[in-house]
Amino acid sequence: MRYLPIFLDSHTGPVLLVGAGELVRAKLRLLLAAGARVRWHATDGDHAVDGLDAAAAARIEVAAGDPREADLRGVIAVLCAGAGEVGIALAARARAAGVPVNVMDDLAHSTFIFPAIVDRGDVVVAVGTGGASPVVARRVRERVEAVLPARIGDLAGLIGRWRKSIHARIPEFALRRRFWERVVDGPIGAAVLAGRSREAEAALRAIVDPSSFAGAGAGGAPQGHVTLVGAGPGDPDLLTVKGLRALQDADVVFHDELVSPEILDRARRDAARVPVGRRVGKPGIGQEAVNRLLIEAAQAGRRAVRLKGGDPFVFGRGGEEVEALRDAGVSYSVVPGITAALGAAADFEVPLTYRREALRVTFLTAHRADDAAKIDWSTLTDLEATVVAYMGMTAAPAIRDGLIAAGRSPRTPVGVFARATRPDAQAAVGVLADLPALVRRIDGGPALLVIGDVVAHSAPWRAARLAQTLPDLMMAAE
Repeated sequence: MRYLPIFLDSHTGPVLLVGAGELVRAKLRLLLAAGARVRWHATDGDHAVDGLDAAAAARIEVAAGDPREADLRGVIAVLCAGAGEVGIALAARARAAGVPVNVMDDLAHSTFIFPAIVDRGDVVVAVGTGGASPVVARRVRERVEAVLPARIGDLAGLIGRWRKSIHARIPEFALRRRFWERVVDGPIGAAVLAGRSREAEAALRAIVDPSSFAGAGAGGAPQGHVTLVGAGPGDPDLLTVKGLRALQDADVVFHDELVSPEILDRARRDAARVPVGRRVGKPGIGQEAVNRLLIEAAQAGRRAVRLKGGDPFVFGRGGEEVEALRDAGVSYSVVPGITAALGAAADFEVPLTYRREALRVTFLTAHRADDAAKIDWSTLTDLEATVVAYMGMTAAPAIRDGLIAAGRSPRTPVGVFARATRPDAQAAVGVLADLPALVRRIDGGPALLVIGDVVAHSAPWRAARLAQTLPDLMMAAE
């Protein structure tokens, strides 16, 4: 992120506007809408603007003289639009004086840029692309406008009027934040958004004990809670809306090592982030220690998120953590995630079930060859069943040997699908007899193995057949 989004208080001083034509008039209208006082140098001498009311027009100071010699004392920003070389010269002066400057469509001479703006009164959303594509910014703004409630600014205004009063009555920050969350997310917020502001104000005034309304326990302390959240297979856009909300409400996030930074960045900015995951062959803090951290966080009144790759209840030890929380009397909830098998199925077009070919799916895990040796492979030889092995790269030889010894054909189509849904996703497809060799073609995990005729319907299989690089695939498909 090169450009830091900030909001400039337009009431603290005049803005110097330089330029001509419709470009400068568009900036003028934007500044006036923000309540700014504008000192305007029209480089073509034309200061005419249509459609301004008297109050807005009163905030325009028509400036004379050479704008390159304009007085910058007290000016909070300089804007140049349609000003040509005059704008470039003035920008150099503004930079030397430490005054923020924007020269329209000229990043080299600007110290700030204008975002696309969604204006809802007290709620303003700014969308920027670093100046790279204003059209993309406008398209994002259009989408935001489509989903943002029209009266969301009224809700912010209501909170603003009550903020100091509630601050005095709830001095603890965490508890105060929870109070406002209940206001925004509950009936009071809904009343404002529906246009019933007086009803909302009366309901807020009627709250006798704000601490109790915020969910405080004995002694006014906030009640802790743990949410197990499935982060999905890697693509941050596959995180559920409910999971995103839990992340943005969390005081602390305990996350697996494989959870991507892009997903972690969706947590609240001031939330603590604690890595507790481990990978095969590397030491970890242990499940009991993780359970203890979750319990301690909740007992301290914090809202904790246990963020797991995939789904918490699919080889994620979520069941163990829930039992520990329940035994400790800790409040908890579970938000499911898209498990890796479903992510890989979508990413590589692997239909895990297929009419008249694959009627059943079995998920299993095998970190090591010892794990594979404990599996009863005789139950997995059904030709109408798809087998999905999580964390099976190391145990691939034992998985192959176990299935073939139990009667599964060495020519059964298989795929190794790594880092599904991520930009560096990778696949290797072939037949069961070659499974260990396919694993060696993958540049590291996490990966899962899919075994069954459905792999022959996958995109990588089709690509291999078209390229005729794997003759064995054609034989297996016949």
